[in-house]
Amino acid sequence: MKELAYLNKYFYKYKWRLIPGVIFVVLSNYFAILPAKVIREAFDLVKENIDLYRLYDGFERQELIYQIFGSSLLLFGAIVLLLALIRGLFLFLMRQSIILISRYIEYDLKNEIYNHYQELDFSFFRKNNTGDLMNRATEDVNQVRNYLGPAIMYAINTVTLSLMVIYAMYDVNPTLATYSLIPIPIIAIIILFINKIINRRSTQIQAQLSKLSSFVQETFSGIRVVKTYTKEPEKMAEFANESNAYRNRSLDLVRVQAVFFPLIIFLIGFSTIITVYIGGIEVNKGTITAGNIAEFIIYVNQLTFPAMALAWVTSLIQRAAASQKRINEFLKTQPQIVNGTVERSIEGDIRLSHVSFTYPETGIKALDDINVHIPRGSTLAIIGRTGSGKTTLANLLLRMYDADQGSIRIDDIPLKDYDFRSIRHQIGFVPQQVFLFSDTIANNIAFGLDEADDERIEQAAKDAVVYDNIMAFEKGFQTHIGERGITLSGGQKQRVSIARALIKDPKILIFDDCLSAVDTKTEEQILHNLSRIMKDRTSIFIAHRVSTIKNADHIIVLDHGKIIEQGTHDQLMAQNGEYANLYESQLLQAVE
Repeated sequence: MKELAYLNKYFYKYKWRLIPGVIFVVLSNYFAILPAKVIREAFDLVKENIDLYRLYDGFERQELIYQIFGSSLLLFGAIVLLLALIRGLFLFLMRQSIILISRYIEYDLKNEIYNHYQELDFSFFRKNNTGDLMNRATEDVNQVRNYLGPAIMYAINTVTLSLMVIYAMYDVNPTLATYSLIPIPIIAIIILFINKIINRRSTQIQAQLSKLSSFVQETFSGIRVVKTYTKEPEKMAEFANESNAYRNRSLDLVRVQAVFFPLIIFLIGFSTIITVYIGGIEVNKGTITAGNIAEFIIYVNQLTFPAMALAWVTSLIQRAAASQKRINEFLKTQPQIVNGTVERSIEGDIRLSHVSFTYPETGIKALDDINVHIPRGSTLAIIGRTGSGKTTLANLLLRMYDADQGSIRIDDIPLKDYDFRSIRHQIGFVPQQVFLFSDTIANNIAFGLDEADDERIEQAAKDAVVYDNIMAFEKGFQTHIGERGITLSGGQKQRVSIARALIKDPKILIFDDCLSAVDTKTEEQILHNLSRIMKDRTSIFIAHRVSTIKNADHIIVLDHGKIIEQGTHDQLMAQNGEYANLYESQLLQAVE
């Protein structure tokens, strides 16, 4: 229960719904044990009236006794039915109270998990796969809800009913009650032993389910690659293996439960046999009546439900505890990047001093002693081979990571001092790997704004040279582009992503190799538009093609995280170094 204690705050939040639910549980169980007493009276009445009926054999009063006897049985039957209806009413109110609470808490918990995910930094999402994140917010929460609703409801119901039944049994005859309850300690020992097995196997089930979800999510995300390489049979075989592993772990738990439940039923049946045997002895002694035996048999059978429910509730609690432990692992994870407090409009003067960074997940040093100044309104271009650290530099400016050494300052204020939302709202970023949401083109372009009018969306599309492509679609800007923008070509997706950055009217623009999928003519149009838009704005171009960046105010060449060359295009060409080699090789490729 240590992990599940995290949920106590929600019980306190909904205490005025929970308290009436507990009261309804008590009342429903009170009306559950009353029929046994009524049946005892009816059973004794039958015995007494049969003897009386035989005593008046041959007399006129015998018919009157028969009528009274029949009417009495009907009355007792009506009372039992009425008690059942009253109990049913309280059971309904009990479920309406406690089960509804579980749904409210499920809603709150899912929101808490999702909101916490949003607060975590980029490194968290690099270390954890999407399927696992989704599974903890869905399947694990569902297991926890089973604890919040059915498990708690039946646990309270079980304890209340058991106490009431046991009290009623001892109130009738302590000796018979003691013998009838002999199997109960055995049941308790079995449950304690089985608990550990259920908990361990429940944890394994949830872990395997996360693995299975991750595999499915990854396969469908990369379905184009799977089909291109005709790997469908291999993927189906891998899915079968993962699915079989999940099935086997689930069956391991079912096998335990398959032994558990029949054993509980056997012990309850054994208790009934003891009741009949010892009860017969007590009747002969004259300490109880035959009606008391009938009453005890009902009590013992009423204990069948608590015993069965206890086994089922135990299973639910153990599975919920395993799931809540997984949820708590992420909820207790704190972002490694601490938010700042400065909220102000920036000018765009950027200075990096002795900046170094090593990825914590891999230990790869991506940047090594970077020193560069980007004056307000100027354009910096970054070029280099794959893996040279270009994108890492962009991530540091967006504060997806914090530099290990050195400092990054914007307008002479340390980047760490800025509020995340404030600084990122003033930066337009076009990533190398474009991601578009499964929504309309208009909503994708306007994603960075709380609201945007059609005119502003259309102008951003024109600046990104994607307006004509959009209008060629039947529904224009209201075209739904499918998951990850699968409806659009690579170049169209890049240009929509550029439009999404431009519509924010940012003070700093960062383009991470965002023109790699467009043709040369379109690239020239986009760069021409950007030259107008970027006036008085700080711009950073990351590119592989020299043609994209040759007009930049300052160019740096990265290699293995270090600046090996820097200057203007003409200065770098005059150095006849790495930059000149890249330029010449790209010219040769263009000629070919």
